[in-house]
Amino acid sequence: MSECLSVRVHLAQRSYDVYIGYGLLPYMGAYASELFPRKKKCAIITDSNVAPLYAESVVASLTEHEIESVLITVPAGEATKSMGTVEDVCREMLKAGLDRKSFLIALGGGVIGDLAGFAASIFLRGIPFIQVPTTVLSQVDSSVGGKTGVNTPEGKNLLGTFAQPSLVIADVSTLSSLPQREYCEGFAEIIKHAAIRDASMFDEINAVADEKGDIAELIRRNVEIKARIVEQDEHETSGIRALLNFGHTVGHAIEASAGYGEMLHGEAIGLGMIAAVSLSCQLGGLPPASRAKIVNLIKRFTLPTKLPEGMTVETILEHMKHDKKFSQGNIRFVLLSALGEAFVSEEVTEAHIVGAIRGLRF
Repeated sequence: MSECLSVRVHLAQRSYDVYIGYGLLPYMGAYASELFPRKKKCAIITDSNVAPLYAESVVASLTEHEIESVLITVPAGEATKSMGTVEDVCREMLKAGLDRKSFLIALGGGVIGDLAGFAASIFLRGIPFIQVPTTVLSQVDSSVGGKTGVNTPEGKNLLGTFAQPSLVIADVSTLSSLPQREYCEGFAEIIKHAAIRDASMFDEINAVADEKGDIAELIRRNVEIKARIVEQDEHETSGIRALLNFGHTVGHAIEASAGYGEMLHGEAIGLGMIAAVSLSCQLGGLPPASRAKIVNLIKRFTLPTKLPEGMTVETILEHMKHDKKFSQGNIRFVLLSALGEAFVSEEVTEAHIVGAIRGLRF
């Protein structure tokens, strides 16, 4: 098999490996047969952008190892993350004869990972699945940790489950096919990880921006950060996992306000982080120079730093009120006290947030 980096996510009987490397997709059949020696049938869930690029290679590898697969392709885009699509996918799996001895492969970006993981978690009360993320964002963040879900008009990821994958295969080669805008959006989550947990990673992010760094090693460092946090707080009960929501409270609301698909997830999270670092300077003691370091890195990856024209503070606030991070009407907001040091604050008021959102106009 192709050489690769690996990270182990330690969750007792739900533990699994994340493999990171180049040219891993042709070995999917070998990975799957080793993981599931008695399972000979699976569904591959992918989208209309990814299927023409990588589905054939995955199907061929599975076939080589005597694993029968059914390919289910859904439309690309955030609008696909709906209960209607989940039902359609599950019904296709039933029609194809999949049962509780089958497994699922999620082949695509964050939308596919969330959608397919959710489908796997409820299909016949749950079957195992493998995450095969094909974007920067999904490789460093959404494929690891077991959060699955779909959107509703009220907000993002409001319907879902915690369901850990059995394996994650991050083939870095797939990143070469991404449009530049989608490649860059993933760095919002990378910047987030550096901001909350590892200030030393800023140098490596800049090196990759200069095309001098090792993207595979950078992805491994991010997966390591995500894995260690998930191990401490798998179901987001102790508050530690909430640190991963840095920039997401405002970011998710901006994404919903724009209309899903109009603004990429990472673009919205970049704006949310700018709001969060402004509040961190105001309430958390973050030095202004540290704020500038984060904002400048967001700019380096051509992520927006201003709200879209016509988006109102009132609309953003309305979407925020449906956010899962609002607990019994209280706002739990992730702030920074220094680069690499995050904490959850309950001192952030609606007035503070309004001010930070208004600051995104300039």
